[in-house]
Amino acid sequence: MFFSMSQQRSRTEPSVEERALVDRARQDPEAFGQLYLRYVRSIYNYIFYRTGDPEEAEDLTSQVFLQALQHLSRFQDRGVPFAAWLFRIAHNLVANWHRDRHRRPTVPLSENGHEPVSDRVEVVLERQEDRERLLAAMRRLPPERQQLLILKFVEGMSNAEIAQIMGRSEGAVRVLYHRTLEALRKELRRETRPGG
Repeated sequence: MFFSMSQQRSRTEPSVEERALVDRARQDPEAFGQLYLRYVRSIYNYIFYRTGDPEEAEDLTSQVFLQALQHLSRFQDRGVPFAAWLFRIAHNLVANWHRDRHRRPTVPLSENGHEPVSDRVEVVLERQEDRERLLAAMRRLPPERQQLLILKFVEGMSNAEIAQIMGRSEGAVRVLYHRTLEALRKELRRETRPGG
């Protein structure tokens, strides 16, 4: 299951409404459900782009919200949106997932690992190959650079929002963004060279 990006974006500071909702959620599971509905798409999209696996993304998204619910009493409002805390939990879970996966490689059980193609085979295959090449190149970047690209291009967040989630200044995010795009270009060029 893949969610669209038609979700309301978090701002650089939590709204009064969000603060009240988080406070209510500490006592009322229904209020936590509202937080879940508000952020589940963004968290799922982030995890999906980091893992490339829809089922793992669903499982990890569930774990993010389970951990958030279990540790909600520890959340402290420091002028940062609740989403920033959720993204940090997601980032840590994805890092653990990658570490564990490298220890125990898995083999897909689907038919030859390929998706069925539609009538326009060549166009579909070219698009799929381009997308897979880009995602593969992106996944070879360090985790913080992957996170930046996902927050910027999938979630459409501003540098200020990304800075809060990543715990950096806006200037540091701009520099990292520039360096990340250069690194991604090099990865893609290296891959397209003969013998690359």
